[in-house]
Amino acid sequence: MSIGSILEKKRKEQGLLQAELAELLERDGISVSKHAVSKWESDKTLPNAHQFLALCRELKIYDVLGTFLGESDELRRGLNERGKDRLREYARLLRASEDFRLEEKPVPLRVLPLYDLAVSAGTGQFLDGENYEMVECGIEVPEGANFGVRIAGNSMEPCYHDGQTIWVRQQRSLMSGEIGIFLYDGDAYLKKLVAENGEVRLHSLNPAYQDIVISAALPLRVLGKVLS
Repeated sequence: MSIGSILEKKRKEQGLLQAELAELLERDGISVSKHAVSKWESDKTLPNAHQFLALCRELKIYDVLGTFLGESDELRRGLNERGKDRLREYARLLRASEDFRLEEKPVPLRVLPLYDLAVSAGTGQFLDGENYEMVECGIEVPEGANFGVRIAGNSMEPCYHDGQTIWVRQQRSLMSGEIGIFLYDGDAYLKKLVAENGEVRLHSLNPAYQDIVISAALPLRVLGKVLS
């Protein structure tokens, strides 16, 4: 559909005659005749940007880009460069107008525990279950995260660095190859779980560190999977 045919359709939906629409525009400070409205609807002329905004307001066209452009972008394909420039001008004015600008909803914040004692990426430090602070988190934190931990050491470089905060989803098991937080022999570790050839190891990404081979005599506890 063309701009004119859409304007005509919307006018009729409001139960207005062309002369009545011209009167409404006159009240908005847009001086036009019913003949001008007729020329717009027949695509003989295009309304200027201020006239177009007033038309959208009076015809209750709130989703302007969706109404006139649509997903198929049919109108843009049927216009010459001058017409496309006019559409872009309309779009800029509409975005600047409080009547038509989409209100951005504030991103809801979550409050998650961030543990103060560092999980070791080197020698191992105990993750104290009570020593943490509650922090506000935005979209930078993965949706599935339950808590955050500050890292100490460089055994997981180049992916994870000393002092970095990682976000973790609490869960009791991991697949081989996944990176998580583990509790073993009284220490908490950030490591990659490797299970192969009948052996379980906590693997360091930094080749300068040896893997920790898990003994059957000491239980390995998974605290969670690292999401970021």
